[in-house]
Amino acid sequence: MSEFNNEIKNIIIRYESAKYNFFKWRFESSFLNKFSLAIGFACLTGLLAQFRFYLPYTPVPVTGQVFAVLLSGVILGKWYGGVSQGLYAGIGAAGVPWFNGLKGGMDVLSGVTGGYIVGFIAAALVIGWFTDRYVRSRSFTSLFSIMLLGIVLIYLFGVVQLSLVLGVNAQRAIELGALPFIGVDVYKALIAAAIAAAVTPRTAYGNEIDSK
Repeated sequence: MSEFNNEIKNIIIRYESAKYNFFKWRFESSFLNKFSLAIGFACLTGLLAQFRFYLPYTPVPVTGQVFAVLLSGVILGKWYGGVSQGLYAGIGAAGVPWFNGLKGGMDVLSGVTGGYIVGFIAAALVIGWFTDRYVRSRSFTSLFSIMLLGIVLIYLFGVVQLSLVLGVNAQRAIELGALPFIGVDVYKALIAAAIAAAVTPRTAYGNEIDSK
C-alpha cells in the first residue's frame, strides 16, 4: 500500500511539474513558437465551428467555437489568445472556409454572426489577461467566472451586429442572439473551466502580480 501511495504521489508530482514547465516555456518562448500555438488554436476554432445546429427561432447557430475561444485565452495567455482568434477571423474573412458551415469571406464577418467572431477576440484577450496576471484566477471558481465574462463579451459584440444587420431593436436582438444560447454556453464554460483548472499551474510562471 505504501508503494502504491508513493507511486500516486510521484505521478501527481510529475503532472504538476509538466503543467508548470509547459506554461513557463510558453511564457518565455519565442514569437515563432507562440504564433504557431495561436495558429493551432485558430484551426481548432475552425474545426469546432463545424459542430453546429440551428434553433428554429434564430438565425444564429449553436456551435463549438466558444469552447475553443475560452480555452485559447487560458492556454495562450493575454495576447496570443486574442491573436489566435484574430487569425481565425482574418483568415476566414480572406476566404478560407472555416467559419460555421464551411463558409469563408467578408460576407460572413459582416453578416448576422460576424459580431460573435469579433467578440471571440475580446473574450480571449480578457480571459488570457486574468489568467496570466493573477495566480489566484486559476482556480475552478475564478476561471468559471472569467469565462462567463468572456461569454458576455461575445454576446455583446454579437447582439450589437445582429441588431444592425437585421434592423431590429436591442430587445429583439437579445431574444434572437443571446437568450437561446445562455444554457449551453454556461455548460461549455463549466467544462472549459474544469479543463483549464486541471492544466494550469497554481504557481507563478511569469510576472504575476500576486505570485507571493
